[in-house]
Amino acid sequence: MTASATASPQRSLGADAQLIGLVGLAHAISHFSQLILPPLFPWIKDAFALTYTELGAVLTMFFVVSCVVQAASGFLVDKMGPRPVLFAGLGLLAMSGFVYALAQAYWMLFLAAALAGIGNGVFHPVDYTLFNRKVAPTRLGHAYSVHGITGSLGWALAPIFVVPLAIAFSWRVALASAGGVALLVLIVLWIYRRVLELDVKEVHKATGQGTQHAAGGEFDFLRIPAVWMCFGFFFVYAVVISVVQTFAPTAAAHLHAVPVALVAMCLTAYMVASAGGMLVGGFLVSDPSRVERIVAIGFGLAATVALVLALADFPAWLVPVLFGAMGFASGIAGPSRDLLVKRSTPANASGRVYGVVYAGLDIGQATAPLIFGTLMDHGQYRSVILGLAVVQAVLVASAFNVQRARRTVLVPT
Repeated sequence: MTASATASPQRSLGADAQLIGLVGLAHAISHFSQLILPPLFPWIKDAFALTYTELGAVLTMFFVVSCVVQAASGFLVDKMGPRPVLFAGLGLLAMSGFVYALAQAYWMLFLAAALAGIGNGVFHPVDYTLFNRKVAPTRLGHAYSVHGITGSLGWALAPIFVVPLAIAFSWRVALASAGGVALLVLIVLWIYRRVLELDVKEVHKATGQGTQHAAGGEFDFLRIPAVWMCFGFFFVYAVVISVVQTFAPTAAAHLHAVPVALVAMCLTAYMVASAGGMLVGGFLVSDPSRVERIVAIGFGLAATVALVLALADFPAWLVPVLFGAMGFASGIAGPSRDLLVKRSTPANASGRVYGVVYAGLDIGQATAPLIFGTLMDHGQYRSVILGLAVVQAVLVASAFNVQRARRTVLVPT
């Protein structure tokens, strides 16, 4: 039985669309909240007299906490159901925005980052459990696609939301407003909470959870090699995302004399184009046999674009275009990336597997700022972009490693 075996093929398109839309909205806020701080680094750096490495340490706190919570929340989702866990996560993201805004010392940034990390850690186990249990199997690929698109749009919205507010008012107003956005989304989801309802007892009955046998094997999924290969894949993928979000636009600006006004456009171009790529990728993933090839082609093209950014000479206006091309190529691989995990997931461990696997995202995003922030502090801008190309190339090999591991210990798909 697959993780989506309990989803009813008879569910209406409207019911699925409503669920996918609400989950996508929550996921957008998760990504939005991840990226409200880096665009404000110039203001915060001056306000607290910090280095890029010290700013990167705040992000490391966020992702270390998120990693621990993500792995643990998968068990909570399997036991309690996804809805209460989702509401708690959104509430903590809203609170973190307000604490960021009130920070008077460096340590308070760490406190806010820890709160945000706790809130952020719940989303992937919640989202994929709702999709795999409630969405009709024939629409699952499109659900993954929308999920990725809304995440990318959340990332894209963050800089264009907080930077103008920081310019017009202050970085504190920008961060408080970001907390208000998370609170508003929580209110919307509360209003439509029935759509997010999942009968935990029925899921346990359908998947064998709650029985003596299942209870004894609660950690059996950890013995599946493909689960750990997926973990490694997402660790590397997180390094890519972290570099793109935090340092690559600034590094490319130094290499190609990009005006400040165009630097912010690089990240927005990447994320918007990535959303477009995911829309295309949602159709491509309809044939599961080509999942690994789609991932390889997407990230292979993205690595090629990064090499061009690092080694070629071209006008400054072309830099955001190249970031857009890199984002589109990466986006095509997005839905296939998520299907890699689903195909390696036992029927009774959806929340736990997604919690552990996506913890790789947090560990990667916790590690990358420390490494690449040091490169930035030493003016190694070309090395930052070359490093981005290398880790994207590693993703190509990682996708095929997942495939080989899944064949070693067969997991029904």
